Amino acid sequence: MSTPKTLTGELATGALSRRRRIGILLICSMSLLIVGLDVTIVNVALPQIGRSFHAPLSGLQWTVDAYTLVLASLLMLSGSTADRLGRRRTFVLGLITFSLGSLLCSMAPNLTTLIIFRMMQAVGGSMLNPVAMSIITNTFTDPRERAQAIGVWGAVVGMSMALGPVVGGFLVSSIGWQSVFWTNVPIGLAAIALSLRFIPESKAHVARKVDVPGQSLIIVLLASLTFAIIEAPRRGWTSSWIVASLGLALSSLLALLYWENRVRVPLIDLRFFRSVPFASATIIAIASFGALGGFLFLNTLYLQDVKGLSALHAGIDTLPMAAMIMICPPISGRIVGRRGSRFPLLLAGTAMATSSLLLVGLNPSTPFSRLFLAYVVFGLGFGFVNAPITNAAVAGMPRAQAGVAAAIASTSRQVGSTLGVAVVGALVSTSLIRGGHLGFTMASRTGWWVLFGCTVGVFALGLIATTPWAKDTARRTAEEINPEFLEGHTP
Repeated sequence: MSTPKTLTGELATGALSRRRRIGILLICSMSLLIVGLDVTIVNVALPQIGRSFHAPLSGLQWTVDAYTLVLASLLMLSGSTADRLGRRRTFVLGLITFSLGSLLCSMAPNLTTLIIFRMMQAVGGSMLNPVAMSIITNTFTDPRERAQAIGVWGAVVGMSMALGPVVGGFLVSSIGWQSVFWTNVPIGLAAIALSLRFIPESKAHVARKVDVPGQSLIIVLLASLTFAIIEAPRRGWTSSWIVASLGLALSSLLALLYWENRVRVPLIDLRFFRSVPFASATIIAIASFGALGGFLFLNTLYLQDVKGLSALHAGIDTLPMAAMIMICPPISGRIVGRRGSRFPLLLAGTAMATSSLLLVGLNPSTPFSRLFLAYVVFGLGFGFVNAPITNAAVAGMPRAQAGVAAAIASTSRQVGSTLGVAVVGALVSTSLIRGGHLGFTMASRTGWWVLFGCTVGVFALGLIATTPWAKDTARRTAEEINPEFLEGHTP
């Protein structure tokens, strides 16, 4: 057996045993578990965090979006950095940073410091998912086996969602919101030890230079856009702060497109988007994870602040959705591996759109039977959407750029989550401000309609992205994108 210095030689000779490949998959999945737990646990804790710090709705939005915003901003940099400096090294550093950030979040004395430590968590989290996916992609080289591994990877999302609401609800109800961050620490420490022991080091054959201007423009774009959406209800859409933020976001976007089209080794290779399946998967990721982020945000506040449920009871009530998200990804992965992405995407769009419609008319007396049906149907849809997104991101791309391709898909997910919380929160805040005594359920209806529109988009793009014409664009793009374009750029 080779030493853990490099994975490339082992892969080339097929030296990695099936047992070791499965072990690597499980270790990498642990990183997704703690990141997924962090999302669902923190959502359950939001009402108590708001009461502890007397935080307005926008403060709760920042508690969620400070994490997803930084995560989305740094994912692509982390993917290319891992390909350059070493995937295991980057992965372990991410686990250390994320675990430390979690511990500091539990000790935050006020909302401002909590948001800062959430950003620290995100810096670590940005080194986990795309790097782990890159490790998996380079470990499972057979397309069918890789699709099934991605299905298992997606099932961990469901597992984290299934554990998060119940564990988080129990901790919040019995100890307090600070305890929800403790769960990440032992899992993170175990993942660090196992990674150092079992995951071989690997790098891309040809290292990529860091695109500092591109990375900076992405940070400015996402930060200014999120700030404008969250703060607009309080400051006013025509205020100088909001107008300036939107102008900065637009300018950053145009500058990013200009720069990435001209730099020799871009942070985002815009040629990827000539593949219709890849471009569609990116938009589907934004829409579906935006729907999930908005769903969790609105539903948590509804169950605890409108229905008056405890955090534990609210977590238990959402178990049907979490169970479906845990059960469906492996099924979706097998279907993608054998028959393609069309059926999973169409099913996902139909189910999530149906669930959003069921929740448009929520009121304080809505029976649990209706909520149960909506949760099951949404979980079914979301459980089927992740595998085709990830498979489209890495299929046909050069393995030397697997980290970048996977990071684009992961970034799209986090951008969607950020915008989902920002947009539906802003709509609710605006309705509450303008409506005077308007209740939360009435104020949230516009938000549920927006989520419905997002999920209809998933269905429409699922149709377009799986046509013969779309598949032909993917083939032509894969032929064009060649690792040789990096020649002359040494570490």
